[in-house]
Amino acid sequence: MNIVAIIPARMGSSRFPGKPMADIHGVPMVGHVTFRTAMSPTLTATYVATCDQEIQDYAEGAGLKAVMTGDHHVRCTTRTAEALLKIEATTGKRVDIVVMVQGDEPMVTPDMIDAAIAPMLADPAVNVTNLMARMETVEEFEDPNEVKVVVDLNSDALYFSREAVPSRKKGVTDVPMQKQVCIIPFRRDYLLKFNDMQETPLEIIESVDMMRILEHGEKVRMVPTDKRTLSVDTPEDLARVVDMMAEDSLRLVYTK
Repeated sequence: MNIVAIIPARMGSSRFPGKPMADIHGVPMVGHVTFRTAMSPTLTATYVATCDQEIQDYAEGAGLKAVMTGDHHVRCTTRTAEALLKIEATTGKRVDIVVMVQGDEPMVTPDMIDAAIAPMLADPAVNVTNLMARMETVEEFEDPNEVKVVVDLNSDALYFSREAVPSRKKGVTDVPMQKQVCIIPFRRDYLLKFNDMQETPLEIIESVDMMRILEHGEKVRMVPTDKRTLSVDTPEDLARVVDMMAEDSLRLVYTK
């Protein structure tokens, strides 16, 4: 099976401009994401998808594969789809599963990639998965930069929100505090279908792409991970990640 990871990255982040190239222990953040993702034995190949020459130059100089995309993309899914089609045209091989890994997840590990893909390999009815991780603090649970998710008994997503869900307001304080981790495998055709779907009201309100799938009556399989992870949305997050990765053994593999 041809399984390709694509890391969409752009310099023009509204909350943290230039963050793909933010330094973490001597390596740009996008480099950490790409090197670590590429270690997954389940993947055929790993690419950075960008519209910025600076990112492409870094990737190619570091021996990483990069695909230039248009600068018109508003969402990561459309940038990923453009890169996917260019990769297929260049390699002459159809992709079966594309794993979209956000470029602000520098603590991703290869077994997180493998775990996210596993339900799709086991069940052909699963078209898209997301990782989810438990949040350890109420502060993180209430942070609007973290996307929270609640799931049903089959581990399919019921709802995504930037608010703290489920509620702790009715006296029950011990609630499942789960966050979306943006490692998102799609079946190839389902990614293209997703991008053809109309945007939906709750997707826009919550600013969470996965709501589009739920609002169209389809499913997102959530896959729990116990890995310690933090997405970088602000300079403060970057400082925390630098500290968290100080003793990271995986980092030492690609920064020798």
